[in-house]
Amino acid sequence: MEPRIYIAPGPFRLETGHTLPELKIAYHTYGELNAAHDNVVWVCHALTANSDVADWWPHTVETGKFLDPARHFVVCANILGSHYGTTGPLHTNPQTGTPYYRDFPPFTIRDIVRAHILLADALGIGRIGALVGSSVGGFQAVEWAVTEPQRIGKLVLIATSAKASPWSIAIDETQRMAIEADRTFGEPRDDAGMAGLAAARAIGLLTYRGSLGYNLTQQDREELPAVHRASSYQQYQGEKLCRRYNAYSYYAILNAFDTHDAGRGRGGVAAALSRIAARTIVVGITTDIIFTPTEMRDLQGMIAGSVYHEIDSPFGHDGFLVEHEQLNDILRPFMNNE
Repeated sequence: MEPRIYIAPGPFRLETGHTLPELKIAYHTYGELNAAHDNVVWVCHALTANSDVADWWPHTVETGKFLDPARHFVVCANILGSHYGTTGPLHTNPQTGTPYYRDFPPFTIRDIVRAHILLADALGIGRIGALVGSSVGGFQAVEWAVTEPQRIGKLVLIATSAKASPWSIAIDETQRMAIEADRTFGEPRDDAGMAGLAAARAIGLLTYRGSLGYNLTQQDREELPAVHRASSYQQYQGEKLCRRYNAYSYYAILNAFDTHDAGRGRGGVAAALSRIAARTIVVGITTDIIFTPTEMRDLQGMIAGSVYHEIDSPFGHDGFLVEHEQLNDILRPFMNNE
């Protein structure tokens, strides 16, 4: 299903002081907005995903699941800087007539959220019944719930944080180093930096899955293989991303992720989270090494009236994508007031 495109009126001023002359936002919707306009569920996506939630989050946008399109009007907007339709590095800069590439202006999580708000207003969406964010989609959800507390009815935060930690920033920097090591990165072409992008993806996967996930799925099937399964898996995953993404978007979005701090200019994280008025559920994953269960419980403890649940999975951070049955069991009652 192809995304719809919204073109925002006028230039889009970024928090970094730069301006995008034009902002296009790609988005998908599922289900129908009811007469009371009170069935909106907005999903914020993560790093290399797109606005087609049904494409990247298996068994969630289905009848009887927590994003049931027969019950909810589900909206997802592609994030700023992405490869999938919203204005990003491969788009043409109207001022130069050529693609931005590495000259795409730096932006922040708050800019991504401001773009979401523009789209919500344009779609005539007032109150958002539930705002859902996993991983860095959760960065956006936290920021939005703090920015417009009265707009959000329920808040679902899965494997995420209210501020980018030194650990997550170090992971992002290591991936940027891999991209920068590719001498083609910076060249004015769509496929520049692909070897670096493949390496960056392989690095990221180590943190997404962790040792348990790899040891469970990538054991060699013979004693002395010519190529280890874990090696071929890393190569395959890097090549797979290169077939569908670009290094400039990946690099720019990693930079944006590191700006995440809901407490910036608001008296710190705890003070910012105290603004949240939404009924909130926080979901951690037992083996997540990016956003650990301890950190997730700390996040829940700073949001008044929130509750905590945990997915039991050997697949680390990727557990929110893999363990859809557990996730549906946790979230369906919350979403449907059961």
